[in-house]
Amino acid sequence: MPGDGTFRADLGASVVVALVALPLCAGVAVASGVPAELGIVTGVVGGLVTGWFRGSSLQVSGPAAGLTVLVYEAVRAYGVAALGVLVLAAGLLQLCMGALRLGRWFRAVSVAVVQGMLAGIGLVLITGQLYAAAGVEAPGPTLEKFGGLVRLAAQADWAAVALGAATVLVTAGWRRMPDAVRVVPGALVAVVAATGAAALLRLPVARIEVRGVLDAVAAPGWGEFAVLGSAGAVGTVIAFALIASAETLFSAAAVDRMHDGPRTDYDRELIAQGAGNAVCGLLGALPMTAVIVRSAANVEAGARTRAARVLHGVWLLLFAVLLPHALAVVPLAALAGVLLHAGWKLLPVRGVAALWRSHPGEAVVLVATAGAVVATNLFEGVLVGLALAVAKAAWETSSMQVEEVWEGEVLCVRVAGNASFLRLPRLLDVLDALPGDQPVRVDLTGVRHLDHACMAALDGWQAQRAAATAAAGSGHGHGSVTGTG
Repeated sequence: MPGDGTFRADLGASVVVALVALPLCAGVAVASGVPAELGIVTGVVGGLVTGWFRGSSLQVSGPAAGLTVLVYEAVRAYGVAALGVLVLAAGLLQLCMGALRLGRWFRAVSVAVVQGMLAGIGLVLITGQLYAAAGVEAPGPTLEKFGGLVRLAAQADWAAVALGAATVLVTAGWRRMPDAVRVVPGALVAVVAATGAAALLRLPVARIEVRGVLDAVAAPGWGEFAVLGSAGAVGTVIAFALIASAETLFSAAAVDRMHDGPRTDYDRELIAQGAGNAVCGLLGALPMTAVIVRSAANVEAGARTRAARVLHGVWLLLFAVLLPHALAVVPLAALAGVLLHAGWKLLPVRGVAALWRSHPGEAVVLVATAGAVVATNLFEGVLVGLALAVAKAAWETSSMQVEEVWEGEVLCVRVAGNASFLRLPRLLDVLDALPGDQPVRVDLTGVRHLDHACMAALDGWQAQRAAATAAAGSGHGHGSVTGTG
C-alpha cells in the first residue's frame, strides 16, 4: 500500500533526523548557558507541537545555533528563570504576526543582511567554542574573547583540544564516506567516538552536567514576568521573534527547493513557530526556529509528510525520559567541536568573494552586518545591517542624469531620473558651475521623482539667479526652471 510505504519512509527519516538533532540540541543548550536537557526539550516541542502544523511539510524545528549568542546574552542579563518569559512573549508575538499575515514580508528582508547576521553569529559561536574546546573558561564580551585567543594556547587543556579537533575532523569528513555509512549522522558518530575515547583513555576532561529533564524544566513564575518592564528585555523579545522568524522563513525557502511536495505557507509556518515558542516558554526551555541542517537531513532521508518531523520529536522524548543521564558521559569538548563545525558552516566564505564580483554593494552590507554583530550584539548588528541595506537601496534607486545642451543662445540643463536629497550635492555642483552671463533653463520634464530638498534648492537657485541678473542690470543671465508641474 502507498500509505505503508509513506509511513516507512517517514519513520526511517525521523530516526535519522533525531540522531542529527540530539548532539545539536545538547550543544546549543550548553553554548547558550543553560542545562543540556532544555535543548532536548525544545527539540521535542519542535517535533510534537510545531510538527503538527501545515505550514511547511518537511521543515524541522528545534534549538538553533543562530540564536545561541542572543540566548546567552539574555541568560547572562536576566537569568535562566526569566528565559521562559522572554521565549513565551516572543512566541505570542510570532502568533500575532502570523495571524496578521506578515509572514510573506520576511521575504523582503535583504539576503545580504541575513547572511551577514548568520556570518556574525558563526564568528561569535566559533570564538566562544574555541575556549570550550580548549577546556578554558571564556571571557565575557565577544571582543574580549577575540583578544584572548592569542593566549589560549598557553592555557589549553590539550586532551580537550584533541577531542574537540577530532570531533570537527570526523564531522566535516563524514560526508566523504559511502552513502550506506552516511545514514548515521557524522555529528553523532564524532560525539560517540570522542566520548568512547575519553572513557577508554580516562581523560580528565570536563563533561556535561546532567540534572534530568524534570529537574531542568521549570515553568516561569508570576514574579518573572516583571522582567518585561525592562526596555532591554522587550528588545530581546523582539529580537527573538524577528530573528527566529526570518531564519525560519529563509530556511523554508531553501527546503522548498529541495523537494517536489507542497510549498510552504509562510503565515501558517509563522503561527506554527509561535505556538512552539509559546510552549517552550511555558516549559522554561530554549527558543526554537526551523533549522536547515535538520530539515535537509529530513528531505535527504526520504521523508514525505510532516509525520517524519513529529516522530523525530517522539524519539527525542524517549531519549530524554529513558536515558536522561547518558549525556553525563559526553565531553564538553566534543559538543564544542560539533558547534565549531556548525559555526563554520554559517560563514559564507566562498559566497562573499562571488558576491563581491557581481554585487559589491551587497557584499559590503554582508560584511558590515557580520562585523556589527561581532562588535556589538545580535540585535544591534542586524539593525545596522538593515539600515545599510535601506541606504544602499535608496542610493541605487535615486539615480539621476544631468546633461547640458545649447538650445540657440540658451544653455539647457536637462535632468532625468530621481532627484532626491541623496543626489542634491551633484545637482548643486552643476548649477553652481553654470556661467553667470548666459541665459539658463533647467528642464525637469525627464524627472520621475523630485523631493522637497531638491525643489527648495532649485527655487533658491532661481531666486539667486534673478537677483544677480537684476543687480547687474542685464537680462542675459536669468535662469528658469521648467517641467516642475
